[in-house]
Amino acid sequence: MASELERPIPETFCIQAPKAWELYAYGVVRTLVNVLNRTAWRVTVIGAEKLPAGPFILAPVHRSNLDTLFVASLTKRRLRFMGKDGVWKYRMSGAIFSALGGFPVHRGIADREAIRRCNLVLAGGEPLVLFPEGTRKSGPIVEGLFEGAAYIAIKGKVPIVPVGIGGSERAWAKNRKMPRFTKVVLVVGDPIYPDVDGNGGRVSRSSLKAFSERLSYSLQALFDKAQAILDLD
Repeated sequence: MASELERPIPETFCIQAPKAWELYAYGVVRTLVNVLNRTAWRVTVIGAEKLPAGPFILAPVHRSNLDTLFVASLTKRRLRFMGKDGVWKYRMSGAIFSALGGFPVHRGIADREAIRRCNLVLAGGEPLVLFPEGTRKSGPIVEGLFEGAAYIAIKGKVPIVPVGIGGSERAWAKNRKMPRFTKVVLVVGDPIYPDVDGNGGRVSRSSLKAFSERLSYSLQALFDKAQAILDLD
């Protein structure tokens, strides 16, 4: 796996320091989203002080399309997300989504290129949002995590911050056409630091498995806590 991820970075993609207007635009949109979160879904955040100051991977559970909006309430820092490259086909839409933290990943892209792009984001000092479950799931059990987040954390020597989101599936489940305005709770866990030196060496399968298991255990505990808080209301 590691050898496939060591090829040169394509010259067609690079991460540049955010421009002042981009940060301003992100701040305005993030403020509006935060107001929406707190009024429509009464979003409550617990443990935001645990977020590191430098680059890190934010790893929430994923039960709703609204999860991307909800995590914006965690920090004023610009969060980076992967997006379909079609958004960047037009200069205006590409500029807007870049300003709001998105960066392009081609449909059908090889995993190695997507991972390289994530590494570039972290090398630029910004937090990166990755959903370890890969896609929206349903139910109270966290399982089947992809190892990409663990690999990126080990290679980049950055922590993963797990986040449990309670109530987002009830707010907008996969089988519903419209969202419901119900309470949502986000619980931030302690950063999980990789034990393996990611200084250019190969990442062993056992290291990936162990790190992913730590993440899975933490996510489940945080998810359960967020759901328990909702049940108390």
